[in-house]
Amino acid sequence: MKFTLFHLMPYGAVDLDAIKDHETVWVGLPNKHYDRDAGHALYQRYLNELIQGESLGFDGIAVNEHHSTAYGMMPSPIVTASYLAARTEQVNIAILGSAIPLRDHPLTLAEEHAMIDTISKGRLITGFVRGIGAEYHTWGTNPTFSHERFHEAHDLIIKAWTETEPFRWIGKHYRHEYVNVWPRPYQQPHPRVWIPSQGSAETIEWAAHPDRKYTYLQTFSPIKSVYKYLQQYRDTCESYGYEASNDQLGWAVPIYVAETDEQARREAKQHFENFRNRFLKMPIEMLLPPGYTSLSSMKNIAKSKAQIAGDITLELACDMGMFFCGSPETVRDQLADAWKDLRFEHLLSMLQFGTLPAELTQKSMQLFANEVMPSLREIVDETQAAIA
Repeated sequence: MKFTLFHLMPYGAVDLDAIKDHETVWVGLPNKHYDRDAGHALYQRYLNELIQGESLGFDGIAVNEHHSTAYGMMPSPIVTASYLAARTEQVNIAILGSAIPLRDHPLTLAEEHAMIDTISKGRLITGFVRGIGAEYHTWGTNPTFSHERFHEAHDLIIKAWTETEPFRWIGKHYRHEYVNVWPRPYQQPHPRVWIPSQGSAETIEWAAHPDRKYTYLQTFSPIKSVYKYLQQYRDTCESYGYEASNDQLGWAVPIYVAETDEQARREAKQHFENFRNRFLKMPIEMLLPPGYTSLSSMKNIAKSKAQIAGDITLELACDMGMFFCGSPETVRDQLADAWKDLRFEHLLSMLQFGTLPAELTQKSMQLFANEVMPSLREIVDETQAAIA
């Protein structure tokens, strides 16, 4: 098992009482609620937490992209990843991901990802996403063309990375007389690609295709849904005539570790529930605007989301396996049990969430890295050796 430290960089300084009348912190929350000094302090803190991931032994550190929201202060993961590339030496840097359909000129992303990959000497993991529905409200992009623009932008970027002669691109959404990316990526033929998703059937089928075999990441879901979608990915690979490797599967989940189970739940409760019920909350029409996904996928995702509609307590989230919270022994055992069922290679652990303060984040990161990760690696290695 490989561990990636994932961060959302939430604006945890927001006055939740002052914004209680707003239905969501996405799209329409006035930015008068943002304080520049608090923002500066949070950026410094969060960047240091990610950099610390290298010395703590994580295999990767990961950032992502969201717009017009207190949920995450990374409208440009390129900026964040560039800073991390200059401040680390060995750890992989994952952008999970760049929302390529939102761009009218995706070649800028091809250039920027290639720059980061070269500066970091091949440590970049590229992630491509369509962006959640809220981003389409923010950018004014028609969600009906989301899949089309995603596929065409992806094809253009991959070709730009792998062709060594200038070429012309005349597509439905993008047209370029000259495509000739300088620099080329350090990794050849191109950086590794991971695809985060909420379970779209179209995304699973596309990522699993033999032409791509991209690593599929299920994000922030009850464990029953994680099992369903990772199995769907495996089944899709099988329908294509090959067996998915564990390296093609990943899971992103929030985690909190303290000295005891009782202490962990007491310390994390308010901050997790702020994350889940205030920062993540948005109306379904904002999450899945008309045309954003197919009717069948819409039904499946809506069905999964129905399980977690409304406010969710920490206790319920733990029961549903969408949050792991407890002593090092409890978290280790629960994750080991999950791995035996899911057989994923990549665990993306989000150890800061919502309003969780620096001192609690530090403690949880230390306990997870020192007392959970080594044991989990041993358990997985021993189990795989026994199977072999």
